[in-house]
Amino acid sequence: MTDDSTDSGAAPDSGATSDSGSATGADTARPTGERDPDALIRRAGVRGNPEFDQHFLVDDRVLDRIPGYLPDEADTSHLLEIGGGAGALTDRLLAVVAESGPDATLSVIERDGELAGFLREEFAPEIDADALSIIEGDALEVDLPEFTACVANLPYGVSSEIAFRLLPEKKPLVLMFQKEFAERMVAAAGADDYGRLSVSAQHYAEVELVEHVPKEAFDPQPAVQSAVVRCTPRDPDYEVADEEFFLRFVKALFTQRRKTVRNAIRNTAHISGLAEPESVVETADEDLLSKRPGNLEPSAFAALAELARDVGEPE
Repeated sequence: MTDDSTDSGAAPDSGATSDSGSATGADTARPTGERDPDALIRRAGVRGNPEFDQHFLVDDRVLDRIPGYLPDEADTSHLLEIGGGAGALTDRLLAVVAESGPDATLSVIERDGELAGFLREEFAPEIDADALSIIEGDALEVDLPEFTACVANLPYGVSSEIAFRLLPEKKPLVLMFQKEFAERMVAAAGADDYGRLSVSAQHYAEVELVEHVPKEAFDPQPAVQSAVVRCTPRDPDYEVADEEFFLRFVKALFTQRRKTVRNAIRNTAHISGLAEPESVVETADEDLLSKRPGNLEPSAFAALAELARDVGEPE
């Protein structure tokens, strides 16, 4: 839960040993994947700033587990990390890269110039070996490098925007979110947490909550719990001819989640862009129209969106 300028790292009580904090300390001699997150923060000379979603993951146990949540069949030849921070997760991902072959690489997007500079210094040997590249900039603005999978600890404030920049790429993702956000991503139809986020995320991937992460795993501690979500790309079990309209239609109906689908279609034409919402209501199956949006499966949303596109004259 860092911002693009923070680290994706684990817990103060992890029991990891620390070095003297100097840039040439014993920790830097450790094999890739074993750097102590607390020592990295000391060497970087930074303190997390909660006002900017900067909460460094410092629990070694969580850090060590996160890369392992990638699907077994995931191509790890070009990993992407967003928000390298002080490099604790970067270090673990470089260990994955080292096992993926001589041409495998890791790209890290880091917004904070000071931290980007630290990463270039801390991981200079890996950069020289073309195993690592540091991209300084905002993850919502820079061109994404080519990547085969992404592992990242996302800032709460822009986690949705970043996630929906990554999901259409149809690559395996392992992402850290605020727990409530993660639970909405994975929710099924009929659940209280089910909504636009659930349908949209599950349109692109099989979405699983694989680990809850306590706030004690971060320094400074956030006010809320976190969770790790795995997104395995797959084609949905339905077809939509216009993906942009489908997602807009889903968004529109969930703004009226307590209404019936019939009334939601009528009341949200200004969002969905339907010129003839009444034609959709007159044509759609009564069973669908009498339900509330929160009880519609993604496939039902797709069928209704296709009907709306055919008879509702969307913009």
